[in-house]
Amino acid sequence: MTVSSSVNKVSANGNGSTTVFPYSFKIFDQDDLTVILRNASGGETTQTISTNYTVSGVGNASGGNVTMGTAPASGESLTIIREQPLTQGLDLVANDPFPAASFEDTLDKLVFMVQQHEETLNRTIKGSKTTTITNPSFTTNATARANKVFAFDASGNIDITQEIGVYKGNWASGTTYAVRDLVKDTSTNNIFIAITAHTSSGSQPLTTNTDSAKWALIVDAASAATSATASANSATASANSATASANSATASASSASTSSTKASEASTSASNAATSATAASTSATNSANSATAAATSETNAAAAADASAKALAIALGG
Repeated sequence: MTVSSSVNKVSANGNGSTTVFPYSFKIFDQDDLTVILRNASGGETTQTISTNYTVSGVGNASGGNVTMGTAPASGESLTIIREQPLTQGLDLVANDPFPAASFEDTLDKLVFMVQQHEETLNRTIKGSKTTTITNPSFTTNATARANKVFAFDASGNIDITQEIGVYKGNWASGTTYAVRDLVKDTSTNNIFIAITAHTSSGSQPLTTNTDSAKWALIVDAASAATSATASANSATASANSATASANSATASASSASTSSTKASEASTSASNAATSATAASTSATNSANSATAAATSETNAAAAADASAKALAIALGG
């Protein structure tokens, strides 16, 4: 047959009732399938044929079914993948009739192997087609690689380097620490990482401990606490300043109100004084008019008396 599809893996979600799961590619033997049950937490368990499932459709170009003994639950998933054995069983004998069917099956198996490797490569971490890594190899032995991680060096090539290790809790004297172990210095709350394997001695703080050179500071909690205290004090000072400013503003507003009241009172007093002055002026004018009238009256009376005296003199023969 021809191999027109590159599909060699299918996945399906469980629902607690479905037990039959189809696969759509050809296999030559029921053992050519690997069935993996994945739980909701990501844990994977490879299933065992006959014990956990059975297979139908062996040799069919369109595939067949995997029937589970127990239905995968909701949240679980089932992956069925073809894994062709990496062997070649065809033996061509010289001068024998050409075994076309066997030869074609062998070609199919070779294609299946290529597809199998391609599926694996598609799940690996790799550089793009334009990425160049001059030296993708490493020579570090197993002992030196233990508990280390892959990294890239200054040239961008593969390197083996240190990683953050296991947290061991509070530091204690007489304890064996491995490289990358993390501990807490309870005297400062700082976090340190061991850069040299050793059995601890001395006392805290680790910055002045006899083994201080074997530790590297990871978290400077003491400085952070100092900064936090300073920030809190600054915030308190700012709050106090704001309160003082508010009080000053209140006092200023009260003083302004008092000044406004005094100004109003002064204005009223001035108005009253002006009214009194006007009244006094009017009174003075009236008094002057009365005096003038009295003087005029007195002059008129004197003139009348003088006229009367002259008349009397004439009458007496004067």
